[in-house]
Amino acid sequence: MTEKICVRAIISGRVQGVFFRMETRKAAQQFGVFGWVRNKEDRTVEALFEGEKERVDSILEWCRKGPPLSEVKEVRLSREKFTGGYNSFDITY
Repeated sequence: MTEKICVRAIISGRVQGVFFRMETRKAAQQFGVFGWVRNKEDRTVEALFEGEKERVDSILEWCRKGPPLSEVKEVRLSREKFTGGYNSFDITY
């Protein structure tokens, strides 16, 4: 059985105004990961990723680079309890 995990990521750097949320959703859909992504008032981006460990690891690796116009400085991760409560990947506000 494949391990399923849930990880919250806070991404900092030049990550707002560069299509980071839209591109994160597109990448998450390609990797088959569920959850959400949103901008925070402190100019970071926060995302919650749920799915198979290998797939979540892949989207986290993508987040360390981000889309072409972004400049990711740091990705802080925290492991959360997997709930299986998501069946899509959404941009939230």
